[in-house]
Amino acid sequence: MKAVNPYLNFDGQAEEAFNFYKSVFGGEFMGTGIMHMKDTPGAGEMNLSEEEKNRVMHVSLPLGNGQVLMASDIVPSMGHKLTVGNNNYICLSTSSREESDRIFNALSKDGVVEMPMQDQFWGDYYGSFKDKFGVCWMISYSKNR
Repeated sequence: MKAVNPYLNFDGQAEEAFNFYKSVFGGEFMGTGIMHMKDTPGAGEMNLSEEEKNRVMHVSLPLGNGQVLMASDIVPSMGHKLTVGNNNYICLSTSSREESDRIFNALSKDGVVEMPMQDQFWGDYYGSFKDKFGVCWMISYSKNR
């Protein structure tokens, strides 16, 4: 396996979420940037509302070391339905406690902290939360890895 890249779905919030994630992780969006539904071939033939035309068809943000965070918005008129839940977490293994704290504090702003960053019995410095977009994250630093 070359890489595992998380792919997130949003209900009209992908652009806002990825601009937020870009502010935390830095870097630039890959390819042509944020591709909207209206930019796809055949978009004129789809029965999209004006709001759906501005939804994100695809966006990719490099996180480093060949890892990429990707996303799109659902399109309700095409039968898509988003169910946000705790069945998916993105686990970030950091290089230091300081990096863990920086990322945790930035991403959890206006979200819900499940477990604050703290030393755990298994030896990692770890915390978890749901960000303001409903995406679940785990931040982990291990000095032994």
